[in-house]
Amino acid sequence: MKSCGVSLATAAAAFGDEGKKMAAGKESGESKEGSSCLTAEEREALGGLDSRLFGFVRLHEDGARTKTLLGKAVRCYESLILKAEGKVESDFFCQLGHFNLLLEDYPKALSAYQRYYSLQTDYWKNAAFLYGLGLVYFYYNAFHWAIKAFQEVLYVDPSFCRAKEIHLRLGLMFKVNTDYESSLKHFQLALIDCNPCTLSSVEIQFHIAHLYETQRKYHSAKEAYEQLLQTENLPAQVKAIVLQQLGWMHHNVDLLGDKATKESYAIQYLQKSLEADPNSGQSWYFLGRCYSSIGKVQDAFISYRQSIDKSEASADTWCSIGVLYQQQNQPMDALQAYICAVQLDHGHAAAWMDLGTLYESCSQPQDAIKCYLNATRSKSCNNSSTLAGRIKFLQAQLCNLPQGSLQNKTKLLPSIEEAWSLPIPAELTSRQGAMNTAQQAYKAHHSNTEPVLGLSQIPLSQQSLSVHMITSSQVDGQSSPAKKKRTSSPTKNSSENWNRTVPLTPVQQQVHSWYLTPQKLQHLEQLRANRDNLNAAQKLILEQLESQFVLMQQQNILTLPHNCTNLTSSTEEPWRKQLSNSTQGLHKGQSSHLAGPNDEQPPFSTGPAQYLQAASTAIQKQTGLQTLPSNSVTQGAALNHLSSHIPTSGGQQGITFTKEGKPSGNRSLVPEISRHVGDKPNGSASLKGLSNHVQQLMAEPVCSPNHGDSTSPNVQISDNPQVSALLVGKPSDSGDSGACDKVSNFHSTICTKTNNSFASSPSSVISTATPSPKSTEQTATHSVPSLNSPHSRLHTLNGEGLENSQSSIKTDLPIISQKSGSHIIPSMSVSIYSSSSEVLKACRNLGKKGLSNSHILLDKCPPPRPPTSPYPPLPKDKLNPPTPSIYLENKRDAFFPPLHQFCTNPKNPVTVIRGLAGALKLDLGLFSTKTLVEANNEHTVEVRTQLLQPADENWDPTGTKKIWRCESNRSHTTIAKYAQYQASSFQESLREENEKRTQHKEYSDTESVSSDSSGRRRKGPFKTIKFGTNIDLSDDKKWKLQLHELTKLPAFVRVVSAGNLLSHLGHTVLGMNTVQLYMKVPGSRTPGHQENNNFCSVNINIGPGDCEWFVVPEDYWGVLNDFCEKNNLNFLMSSWWPNLEDLYEANVPVYRFIQRPGDLVWINAGTVHWVQAVGWCNNIAWNVGPLTACQYKLAVERYEWNKLQSVKSVVPMVHLSWNMARNIKVSDPRLFEMIKYCLLKILKQCQTLREALTTAGKEIIWHGRTNDEPAHYCSICEVEVFDLLFVTNESNSQKTYIVHCQDCARKTSGTLDNFVVLEQYKMEDLIQVYDQFTLAPSLSSSS
Repeated sequence: MKSCGVSLATAAAAFGDEGKKMAAGKESGESKEGSSCLTAEEREALGGLDSRLFGFVRLHEDGARTKTLLGKAVRCYESLILKAEGKVESDFFCQLGHFNLLLEDYPKALSAYQRYYSLQTDYWKNAAFLYGLGLVYFYYNAFHWAIKAFQEVLYVDPSFCRAKEIHLRLGLMFKVNTDYESSLKHFQLALIDCNPCTLSSVEIQFHIAHLYETQRKYHSAKEAYEQLLQTENLPAQVKAIVLQQLGWMHHNVDLLGDKATKESYAIQYLQKSLEADPNSGQSWYFLGRCYSSIGKVQDAFISYRQSIDKSEASADTWCSIGVLYQQQNQPMDALQAYICAVQLDHGHAAAWMDLGTLYESCSQPQDAIKCYLNATRSKSCNNSSTLAGRIKFLQAQLCNLPQGSLQNKTKLLPSIEEAWSLPIPAELTSRQGAMNTAQQAYKAHHSNTEPVLGLSQIPLSQQSLSVHMITSSQVDGQSSPAKKKRTSSPTKNSSENWNRTVPLTPVQQQVHSWYLTPQKLQHLEQLRANRDNLNAAQKLILEQLESQFVLMQQQNILTLPHNCTNLTSSTEEPWRKQLSNSTQGLHKGQSSHLAGPNDEQPPFSTGPAQYLQAASTAIQKQTGLQTLPSNSVTQGAALNHLSSHIPTSGGQQGITFTKEGKPSGNRSLVPEISRHVGDKPNGSASLKGLSNHVQQLMAEPVCSPNHGDSTSPNVQISDNPQVSALLVGKPSDSGDSGACDKVSNFHSTICTKTNNSFASSPSSVISTATPSPKSTEQTATHSVPSLNSPHSRLHTLNGEGLENSQSSIKTDLPIISQKSGSHIIPSMSVSIYSSSSEVLKACRNLGKKGLSNSHILLDKCPPPRPPTSPYPPLPKDKLNPPTPSIYLENKRDAFFPPLHQFCTNPKNPVTVIRGLAGALKLDLGLFSTKTLVEANNEHTVEVRTQLLQPADENWDPTGTKKIWRCESNRSHTTIAKYAQYQASSFQESLREENEKRTQHKEYSDTESVSSDSSGRRRKGPFKTIKFGTNIDLSDDKKWKLQLHELTKLPAFVRVVSAGNLLSHLGHTVLGMNTVQLYMKVPGSRTPGHQENNNFCSVNINIGPGDCEWFVVPEDYWGVLNDFCEKNNLNFLMSSWWPNLEDLYEANVPVYRFIQRPGDLVWINAGTVHWVQAVGWCNNIAWNVGPLTACQYKLAVERYEWNKLQSVKSVVPMVHLSWNMARNIKVSDPRLFEMIKYCLLKILKQCQTLREALTTAGKEIIWHGRTNDEPAHYCSICEVEVFDLLFVTNESNSQKTYIVHCQDCARKTSGTLDNFVVLEQYKMEDLIQVYDQFTLAPSLSSSS
């Protein structure tokens, strides 16, 4: 890979010359620049510094010298950039990005990386750049972009030295995004890697255990937690948090035993947790909840008091205290506790509901209505409909009361307005202020001295401050917020209060002399932007404001508490409410006055985001926190929304405040996490230790890289506006470097699809001479192009094309010249028409440099990316195209050659062949349920439990909103049992139909009946149905008659034929080159997908009912992928059902048709489709691979995309390509070139790897292939392993042959001491196949 270590030879000369000039008597301003010149020794030291050292260079301990050197280098580089007017080589910017990253100056790092990206066409070859960029995005919580950057690093360099760190961070981000399967995979990949990382193995194991808990796999979670407790020398912090999780899980999860046993275990675990960490406010709170649930009121009070003393006051804790007081019939005390809760968190729905219930029990319905209304306005409210009914009931009561009756009645409690300003009794708010002050001072003092790879000594419960949220109550750590003077009542002007972006704070913050208000910050921004044009008075004001700003940042480090457990806010997104340890569970079975709308268990957060926050807060642990004061930026907006501009140097320029105080133009960065009903796992647990690279709050927000608008952060890089302008590709005209509109979007586009294929696809590179994006595609002047866009390469400087300005540099200006780094991916220009001997000669000495990992399909291709939507967009009247259909009358029609050509034509994404069964006299009865039961009644059926919904809609389980996520839970049964279910479902439907007919006779207004039924159908609750899927019919002994019947089909749709690529695999791939059966009841859904590796598929409806199909052409799969990302779904792995309204709005055409019994549906290569059964029916399906260039190209593209996404490719394309070369004569030049290109790459890789192993003294043992032996995949990362298999010594001796790829083997054992290498093909055999695979002469049409 390309190391960005720049050679500074030319730069040194430039700096040296400048130094001489300055020594000769330059002006003072230039003398300052001259002091920055680098010595030869310094240049040599800088050559080894890049992003790979991030987190492993301790700049705050013994690294002061390195830090000084980096600062000096940055000044040097900026000086030279300014002198050269930005006309320096691209690697210069990359190195500048690395230096700023190591200094943790993220805005400057991002800006420099952007500049490098805009100048470097093959930026993707530079793994260190991609890694650095990913770290910056991760810092800003821009997970969408961070994931892309990290995935590309692993794609271009699987053996990257920080692969473990990348897997860890990917695991954390996928956990937040609720993609649990991907998260688990990356955590496991991090766990097997023996290289250093910023979390220890036990911390990674903890995240895996919590992942199970988040997925409600409680037994797996419990087992993982208990196994973790058996670890020797388990750090106290990890032990405390594991015990805390076990305790809270036993309290919440019914599956873990009866109530008495569960609570007993819960209390024991929490007590042990507190022994390990007595200062965990969260554990004390959980212990209080447990005591309260078993009626130990006094113990509960003590625990809650301890919780408040040990940590910042939590709305959950105060709400729980209120419940206890209410149970003890102390309404005034309960009122004050609830008021504390809702002042700490205005969106705490449980507290508002409890308060409403309290007022209702005291016969104060007006106040109760106000509380219930506030509860319904909260994003965390999950029973709005019940509350709405309660509000209507109380309003009706008020209307029926005699006038004046309420005024004459004595109130038991003060009104909500009066209660809002009541003083809180000291006994409710006492806390150990001195202790917390000492803890925070310790934390601030030691924040930079903690071990990089381990946990800090601060207890884990104190480390759970959210990356995303800092509530306003957390700014003052010296006393309880409840003691402070309160703000105005939320019931006055309630609509205004609830629409405000900045929640009403229960704390009247002390305003220090150094504190800058938003207005002052804006003034500071304006002054900085016009620094060069200021008069003396304005310069003095600027100096004062900048010094105040520095003080404010320093103070924030000290005042932000590190032991906060309240992470909720009225402005937060639902997913952000990771610690809403709601107290409603305390209500069940208690006093009668507690019954009512809040009697249900509340949503209790699981905490995936909190755990990312926990670990990512830990990831940030290298330097002191730089955060905005929580009352200067909104809690919701500033924490998760990257603002439209980053200021120049640690300042808050660029934050444009609206009148509500919200940074304008922001969008939510991370989509909401799905919430579940009922108490959930503790989301408070957190782990420190990852070096400090995700902050609670960004001091310098950037544009949200929202998935919808494909934009990404824009930054200015320097306090010097001219340097800033040069780094973003625009000269500074007016000095207004802070104006966001002068910086165009980065990531503005995704790469265009060249010739309807991946621009990055290896196959498209071969088959089409793709011109350089730099020379063919231009971007608007001054724009900063997208990371994912190969176009927008021609950047402009000073109004002229980059290429022109670069050519002028060579004669006019010194330019930083770069040596080819040792990590540049080798690109060998070996033609596919070269003989094998020429190929081997070209790569003969590559392996002697050690085990190399150049990617097999990478010489000419950047990482694959989804295609953008075709341009120009289709008009709205073309979005429901007619489905291509062929009607067959006889057998001759079925075997007519143009039918094959029509189906495989890429212009037809789908073809329905009507009446096929009748034309061929197929006996579909062989696949009927009755026949299947008679043939093999105990055969296994995979069952998917789904919700019965209209075919063109997909609602959430409550029926309140349309969603993309399609719920589908898996189980197993037998054919006989499913047949029984299918029959009973039919009988039940007949009964319902008869009842409806009776109703129609009894009621004349049939229209109202049917519309009412439709309303219920849409809004839920939905009926549950079971879909029998993936029934394997591959056994030709069990299913001989059925499989023989399918041989009547035309050759191009048969399961096995010479023209079917899948028939050349040489082994079975279930469901692809074998038949699968589907047994359906109405509503059974096959969610949206493309076939494995984009192969074509054949589907025949057996009947008796119909199926409805929805189909989208392959060109648009990138659009659907974007929709999945927006909806927090994994396009390849998740279960999703598209919202047709979304597709039509995005100009995506959808083919929609009914498949009747006997109809065959041909799904062409890459077509996206989803299907729903209209009636009771069975279907059979399998895949086929036509011998066409289009099919092979799309299959290879998906193979590479799967690799990028860390998803296993079901079809082993390398193995298949070699078998095709052995078995098939190819006459299509495009197809031949693609196959030959693949063989060339593999041949080179095999030769290089053999040489490397020989050089390393590693013996290669012959282990030939057997008949029907399947292709091999790495047991760790699931990539295909061809020819050379890395097997552990133990596995080899036991003859289990658990295969590893080279990269995973080296991560497990750096020198491969624990591995043997097995060889499956002799090099001579591969050479022979390669040389004999030549382009066959074109066949005549008649043959």
